[in-house]
Amino acid sequence: MKVEQISFVGGDMRIVHLIELLAKDGYKIKTFGFDKFTMTNDHVIKCDTLVEAIEDSKIVIGPLPFSSNNETINAPFNSTSILISNLLELLSSKQILIAGRIDTKIGTMLLENNIKVIDIMSREEFAVLNAISTAEGALQLAMESSQTTLHNTPVLVMGFGRIGKITCKMLDGIGAKVYCEARKFSDIAWIKAYGYEPIHLNDLDNNINKFNLFINTIPFVVFTKDRIDKMNKNAVFIDLASKPGGIDVNYAKKKDIDLKLALSLPSKVAPLTTAYHMKETIYNILEEL
Repeated sequence: MKVEQISFVGGDMRIVHLIELLAKDGYKIKTFGFDKFTMTNDHVIKCDTLVEAIEDSKIVIGPLPFSSNNETINAPFNSTSILISNLLELLSSKQILIAGRIDTKIGTMLLENNIKVIDIMSREEFAVLNAISTAEGALQLAMESSQTTLHNTPVLVMGFGRIGKITCKMLDGIGAKVYCEARKFSDIAWIKAYGYEPIHLNDLDNNINKFNLFINTIPFVVFTKDRIDKMNKNAVFIDLASKPGGIDVNYAKKKDIDLKLALSLPSKVAPLTTAYHMKETIYNILEEL
């Protein structure tokens, strides 16, 4: 697809860096939702209205995540809220919306209005590269939260998906004793193949008290009250999973567990790197279209 102009609606520093990267590549950029942020590139036009921002653009890019409440678009650099409903009313069937973690309800509404939508988090190339920033951020949190080195320390990684795999690899690289929990026997086999110590979910209860550091990637509550009661008092639990997360938060706080809720780490630890990955993925999308 030949594209000369791209529109942006809302977003954090990852999107700001992406705007700068695409403008540097020569694209004309129109933005809305950044009235508290100064854009310095001559190719970037800050628009006063949403209508002005998205008109004449085949590609409209939203934030990652697109929304936290399914009512307003994430726009931390804007002084007023941007309603999702307003954007849906203005988008046409000739436009493509690219954003991250678009809720199924919003995606369905877009499709019902014949608007093509692409969730960038569903793209494997982006999800894998984005997991690197998440894993690095998790290790940073672990180092800041511990009074010992990670080297030679037993660490339990919950889950062996993209983020779990990369987190285990990084922990292993600095000499940690890497244990990984998984539910599928195929994952248990791969954990063994990589040289880590596997713990099946069914055996988790018998192993919890062996660890002072947990890194969770599973997006459902595995650490219930009973399992929290088995944790050491000085344990650190880093939760990387999307809501509801992997632990009973209220009970963990009641038990004084050192709990680190670490959503959207790439936006905090490596926004520029994430922007490069987004740019690469968007170019892949345009080539496919």
